[in-house]
Amino acid sequence: MAGAVNQEIEKRKITISPVKNFNALPGNGLLGEIDGVIVMGGNYRFISGHPADKEELKNISDKVSNEGKTPLIFAKDNRYIGTIAVADTIKEDSHKAVSELKKMGIHVVMLTGDNERTAAIIGKEAGVDEVIAGVLPDGKENVIRELMKKGRTAMVGDGINDAPALTRADIGIAIGAGTDIAIDAADVVLMKSRLTDVAASIRLSKSTLRNIHENLFWAFFYNTIGIPLAAGAFAGLGLTLNPMFGAAAMSLSSFCVVTNALRLNLADIYGKRKKIE
Repeated sequence: MAGAVNQEIEKRKITISPVKNFNALPGNGLLGEIDGVIVMGGNYRFISGHPADKEELKNISDKVSNEGKTPLIFAKDNRYIGTIAVADTIKEDSHKAVSELKKMGIHVVMLTGDNERTAAIIGKEAGVDEVIAGVLPDGKENVIRELMKKGRTAMVGDGINDAPALTRADIGIAIGAGTDIAIDAADVVLMKSRLTDVAASIRLSKSTLRNIHENLFWAFFYNTIGIPLAAGAFAGLGLTLNPMFGAAAMSLSSFCVVTNALRLNLADIYGKRKKIE
């Protein structure tokens, strides 16, 4: 966004005065001094806390929010001077990704710092089940903590502010194109940065866990019969195992387990195969 503002400044050939005493307030806005005058910018919650034109600010904020945009309001010497409307466009695969998760029986929640009106419009467009808006950067972890009380929770994020929540969740999933901090905090990283890979990673995890259970069952069943037979436990019944066949049987056991594990390469993690009813 800063880049877009600078481009507009250059386009309009506006002279920029140096900023003194600059202060960034996470989740609220920014504050600084230009030519001896205090200038501030940020969300309605932050700006309205100062003796500016509150009624005008409220009307502007509501108007921009109703259009599905996030208002960034600016004031100079405690007087309103302008607003930048930021449109949060969702990724092309967002709706499909959410749809796939819902088909898997997963409750999808959108967690955002945007105001409720803007978040509701974006959430409806994406098709999520629930929208939690107005969350400050340091409050995401607390929200995840509350959601975890209702069941196992996975968090998907890509920003610096998402890192604590990614760490807190049962499973943290980071977008590959996100910040290094978010990637380091996550358990899973989507290298291709596709939201549809969230559902794919869950399918792969389920297939892997099922494969592990199959291999454990096979190894337990095979050895429960093979080891006593090789040790001569059934010799009284006339059942014995030649050591050469025992060695071959052991190799066959390992071969079966490895072959079954390789079946994961054929797993339908993107759900493209149609089920036969």
